Amino acid sequence: MADITVIHWAGFTAFVLFALALDLGLFHRHGRSVGFKEALGWTAVWAACAMLFAFVVAPRVIPGWRAASGATFLTGYLVELSLSMDNVFVMACIFRFFAVPAAWQHRVLFWGILGALAMRGIMIAGGALLIEKFHAALYVMGAFLVYTGCRMLMAAESDASVEPERNPFVKMVRRFFPMSNGYDGEAFTTRMNGRRLLTPLALVLVMVETTDVVFALDSIPAIFGVTQDAFLVFTSNVFAILGLRSLYFVLASAMGYFSLLKYGLSLVLVFIGAKMLAEPWLKPWLGDSLMHYSLGIVLAILVISVVASLLFGKGGSVESTPEEKP
Repeated sequence: MADITVIHWAGFTAFVLFALALDLGLFHRHGRSVGFKEALGWTAVWAACAMLFAFVVAPRVIPGWRAASGATFLTGYLVELSLSMDNVFVMACIFRFFAVPAAWQHRVLFWGILGALAMRGIMIAGGALLIEKFHAALYVMGAFLVYTGCRMLMAAESDASVEPERNPFVKMVRRFFPMSNGYDGEAFTTRMNGRRLLTPLALVLVMVETTDVVFALDSIPAIFGVTQDAFLVFTSNVFAILGLRSLYFVLASAMGYFSLLKYGLSLVLVFIGAKMLAEPWLKPWLGDSLMHYSLGIVLAILVISVVASLLFGKGGSVESTPEEKP
């Protein structure tokens, strides 16, 4: 779709590292609670950065980047961001389970999302290579998305419980590393009686990282359903993840008001999976306009599910008394 070189990959990676360093080193150097207005502002900043990249910066610095490239990026960005809604809900449950103070949550999210960027980069590279060598993998991904979306549609009310004792990575950490009984501020390790111990906050980080991998099993194939261009897949994914931290603080206490959103997300998965399966027949008929139709349908599904949630949903909040303290 565009003439992407090593320089473009290196430049984008440098921007991401600079933005993360600026975030933790300057704006969130000290642990503190992030308010709704501040979180909403940062969400708008990250969304604006994504749009600036797609429609201002990329067309100027990347040869061959066209309006269709921007539309593809925007579709992938919206798909990843919308599928992250369930991830936000689960992270809120994890923080509630471990009774993590609000002032320390941003630090966990920062390092969790930093790890998610690395893991998703590996998954995207692997997926792109698989599709290049075995194009039929696209149809396998499409069928998987249709199956996953149908399973979500038929599922009963989402189970909001979090059970760290069943997480194999948490079991492994507890088995091989000594643990402290309580927190030591926002530190992941502490020293007691001359021994270096992991704090429960490290377990929270492990939970956040592993649950993100689980969610990526849906979102990565979904974005490959939008485009097989690895650069577009990676950049749209990265911008969505970068905005996920601030989006968490905006939505975590209000997810109960979007009780019907999960049905919209299910339909998005089914639609993208069906599009991947039918694209050989749709592409000759619709041509480049297929992407614009896809973007419109994804947006319509999300808007309708949000409006329906506000009008007909149960309402409520995921915030409640912590279930358990470490």
